Parts: sequence; structure tokens; C-alpha cells
Amino acid sequence: MPEIHAAGGGRARGDAARVYYALETFSSLFWTLGFTLNLLYQVEVVGLSPFEMVLVGTAMELTCFLGEIPTGIVADLYSRRLSVIIGFAVMGAGLVLQGAVPELWAVLLAQVVWGIGYTFTSGATEAWVTDEVGEDAVRPLFTRATQIGLAMTFLGTLLAGAVALVGLAVPLLVAGAGYVLLALVLAVVMPERNFSPAPREERETFAAMRRTLRDGLHQARSRRVVRTFLVVSLVLGLASEAVDRLWVPRVVAGFDLPDVPGLGQGSGAVGAFTLFALVSAALSLVVSLVVNRYAERVVADPHPNVLLAGLVGVQAAGVVGLALLGSLWPVMVAKWLRDAARSLAGPIEAAWLNRNVDSASRATVLSVNSQMDAVGQVAGGPPLGALASRTSIPVALLVSAALLLPAGGLLARLRPEGTAERPAGT
Repeated sequence: MPEIHAAGGGRARGDAARVYYALETFSSLFWTLGFTLNLLYQVEVVGLSPFEMVLVGTAMELTCFLGEIPTGIVADLYSRRLSVIIGFAVMGAGLVLQGAVPELWAVLLAQVVWGIGYTFTSGATEAWVTDEVGEDAVRPLFTRATQIGLAMTFLGTLLAGAVALVGLAVPLLVAGAGYVLLALVLAVVMPERNFSPAPREERETFAAMRRTLRDGLHQARSRRVVRTFLVVSLVLGLASEAVDRLWVPRVVAGFDLPDVPGLGQGSGAVGAFTLFALVSAALSLVVSLVVNRYAERVVADPHPNVLLAGLVGVQAAGVVGLALLGSLWPVMVAKWLRDAARSLAGPIEAAWLNRNVDSASRATVLSVNSQMDAVGQVAGGPPLGALASRTSIPVALLVSAALLLPAGGLLARLRPEGTAERPAGT
């Protein structure tokens, strides 16, 4: 990374840090504002069927997956700053389109537009601030940005609930306008003094993606843990997209939603789903704190296969409860239980996988693992959405839960490298 030789180098780094904090504050706020009640808008205002709900999610996932390479070229060759500014403006346009035109075609197009915008910012923001302040100084900024994001999650959720009382499209419109305004402000105040184009061998290209996949599969053939993780990620992806998209129509169609105290009579779905989002955010914070403070030894376990298999089992049980329970709050507890188990499993899986790959190929294997999850979501979402439309949402959720069981079985049977696996039935 180029050094800052100007006399005002310290001030320049301080300016970049302040812009980064502001960027993270407002982007987190607009993200939460736009997406807290987004699925409820798609159900209640647009009137999407279960299949259409999942199709919309798949469109976004596929766009983000395919868009990483061409949008990454802008950040690699031209400017990280330009990439971030374009990204926020395009994301804002996607949200405004979705809120302004409550039709399936517009919602689908909005997912594509938003996904393209997101890929412009993905990785470019972190690369920009690292260039500007230096690798040694950037770590505390990332930690502080995470804290800011959590605070904005709560504020954005409350704001979404408040403005949605006017109309469920309003949070989308306000968030979209906010993103566009943020892009305009960044075009004026965002510095970029230390950017230099990435060397050819480090640029994101489709050829590089093919090399990444090839190298990752080579690791999978030679390492049992890596091979198992790639299959597990694919299976978890197959199961997750339908659950993430169908839980809202399941709750809306299956239960009478209570008015939330403080929001008045008639708050109904808006108040209830705002409350659900606040509880979910609080649980995510608690799980994060528990993992960071008390689960260090568990995360460091060299072979936590039984624990991870158990957490997959908890996720499956949560999805079954979401499908079958007959009262609102038990259903929500089941949903939160599934989400908490998934959040808790994340850092344990990452630590285990990192310990079983060579340093030189670590980034490659992690990238392929992420790609397998994305492929699973794209492949599994539409069939399960179609099943939900042809039969019922609980049936599709039960199939999603069943898909999780092979992943748990693979993890439970996984043995440390060099240890023979016990044949079935012994």
C-alpha cells in the first residue's frame, strides 16, 4: 500500500476515518429501514405468492453472485471510491423502484438493480478505507463500524415501524432516497489519495473465479474436512432460501397479529413485525456477545463435529416448529431458535474450516465455500417455492427441515484427518 508522504497525512487519515464512520452509520440505517418490513410489503401490498416470494429472493442472490466479477473490475482498475458511490446510488434506485411500483415485474427488476448496486460496494468499501488509513490502523475502525451497525439496526427498525404506519412502501422509498443522497454526499466528501490499480494477477475476473473453483475443489479432494464443508454448505443453502422467504407469509396467513402497545390500534402487522425484528436483533447481539465472551474454548475446539451437528439439528427443529406449531408466539420462538443456532454455528464453522486449510489457499477455500452456499440457495429456492404454492407453506418448510438432516449427519460422522471413519452400522 502506498505511504502518505504529505505533511497532512495524519489529517488525511482522520478525514477518511470520519467519512468511513459516517458511511457505515447511514448505510446501516438505510439498510435496516429498507429491509425490516420488506417481505411484509411483498406479501401484503404486492400480493406475491409463496413461489413468487422465493423467486424474488433467488433473483437477488443470483444477481449478487454473478455481479461480483464485473463490478469488482471497477474497484480494481478505476477507483474504490467510484465503485462505492455508484453502488449506493444504484441500491437506492432499486429500493425506490420496488416501493413505487407494487407489481411482480417491478419487484423482480428491483432485486436485480439492488443486487448490482450491492456488488459495487461489496469489498470496495473495506478496500478503500484500508488504502486510506493503512492496514495497522484499520482494524479498530472495523470493530467500531460493527458496533455502529448494531446500534443502527435498532434505530432503523424503530424508524421502519414508525414510517410504515403511513404505508408499507414508505420505508422503501425513504431508504432508497437516503442511499441516493448518501452517494451524492460521498461524491463531495469522500477522499481517495492512495488508490493504485490492482496488479493484473490480483484482479477479479471470470478466469480468476474458475481458478478459485478449481483450486478449492483440489483442496476438497485432498482434505476430508474441506470436502465435507463444501457439501454441507451446499445443503444448507438448498434449505435456507425458502425458510428465509416463507416465514413471513406463514405468519401473516396463519395467525391474527396483535396490536403492539405504544403504536396504537390498527398497528397490526406493521407493529408485530417491527417487534419481531427488534427481538431478532437483540437475540443476535446476545448470541454474538456469548460467543465472544464465553465460547472461546468451544470455537477453538479442534474438531467440534458433535456440537455443529447438534446446532444443525436445532435449526431443523426450529423450522419444523415454524411449520407445525399452532400459536403465534411459539412459532416465533421456533424461528428465533433456528436463527440463533445458525448465528452460533457461524464462527465455529469458520474457525474449524480455517484450521484445516493451508494459509496459501485459505482465501480460495473460503470463497468456494461461500459460492457453494449461494449455489444451494439459487438451486433450492424456486423448487421449494413452487412446492409451497402447489401444496402449502408448512409442507415446503418441512421439506426444508428434512434437507438439513443430511448436513447434520455428515458433520456428526466427520472424523479428524488421519482417523478412519467408522463404517455404518458398527
